[in-house]
Amino acid sequence: MFGKSLPLSGSANNTIKRTRSEDPSTDSVKTDSPPPEPEPGTEEYMEVIEHLVGYAVEKGASDIHLRVGCYPVIRVDGDLAPVEAFSTVTGVDMDALIDTVLNPRERERLEHGRQVDTSVGIAAVGRIRINVFYQRGTPAMAIRVIKTEIPTLEELGLPEVAYKMARLRSGLVLVIGATGAGKSTTLAALVNEINKRYPKHIITIEDPIEFLFRDKRSIISQREIGIDASSFSDAMAAALREDPDVILLSDMRDTASMEFAMNAAETGHLVFGTLHSPTAPDTITRIVSSFPSEAQNTIRTKLSRNLKAVIGQRLLPARDRKGRVLAYEIMVLSPRIQELVQDPARLSDIQELINNANAIDGVTSFDRQIYELYEQGRITSDTAVRYATSPNDMGLRLRGFSS
Repeated sequence: MFGKSLPLSGSANNTIKRTRSEDPSTDSVKTDSPPPEPEPGTEEYMEVIEHLVGYAVEKGASDIHLRVGCYPVIRVDGDLAPVEAFSTVTGVDMDALIDTVLNPRERERLEHGRQVDTSVGIAAVGRIRINVFYQRGTPAMAIRVIKTEIPTLEELGLPEVAYKMARLRSGLVLVIGATGAGKSTTLAALVNEINKRYPKHIITIEDPIEFLFRDKRSIISQREIGIDASSFSDAMAAALREDPDVILLSDMRDTASMEFAMNAAETGHLVFGTLHSPTAPDTITRIVSSFPSEAQNTIRTKLSRNLKAVIGQRLLPARDRKGRVLAYEIMVLSPRIQELVQDPARLSDIQELINNANAIDGVTSFDRQIYELYEQGRITSDTAVRYATSPNDMGLRLRGFSS
């Protein structure tokens, strides 16, 4: 059975193998070689998942990859490494794991769409986000480990201006970045900040749910696609009839969700969402260009009126290789930036305005923040150049040729 030799407490020599005794009402735990194992069921495979996730958390991993015929692979500080302390995954293992984590409806979606998202709660760890998909004709899994506790904005390393976004009464706030940049965690921190301070009704539309919120001053209705709503579009259509003050969209994936977000913000709601976009100015281009040309002027006007801020995120390897460091870019829409958003010929001026903005106003560029991280000794010069928006300019600055 896959995962039968699991190192605990970081020791590959200290393995625990759980087997069924002859008496089905009891379990025995042995540290030596077990007798042949019986055909496992979903309970045993749930234990395997729990052990594997626990091992990954112990190693500081953010992701786990499972493929048939391969050892499990974990991602630590952005780098992948096989875990040979576990057995390779067989086809039987993978089918049993899938049956363990997917309900019948999700199983059906997998068979029809060849991929499906879900999430599972793991005791003492929190939630894991799972994508099951097919590759080369066989199923595979990508598992993202989500921490149980929701960090504060300060703990994430975001500046004071981020707290102002939680105090907004209406408008659209976007968190952007690559997959794995921590966008969902930042959204959760923003929502929890509102939850701690204000009596609001917060509706989240998620696919799947990642963080579980507890009501504090707010009431939070979390809707998971496939369980609480049949589709993203159905959940959005119903949201405005559910008396929300705040709406969180886990992923603004198409023009329908982008238009919904802008319309909801325009009608007095505070809307948070995520986009896959490299920089704050590129976010404007990404949204506008998603719409037909005849609608783009209207979209620019809506964005200029309703978009309040964009938070960009990149996770950089720390100098000591122990963990990663958050680099952020923040664009708060000032009257000047609102003007530029409406003029397609001047969108490129937005980046220059962010580069030259006064950080006291809370506006900062990726490259300014990355250089500050380098000056603080938290990242290397190579990392600074590699993750900069303008690597050439960063290289020159590090060599003292620019201020």
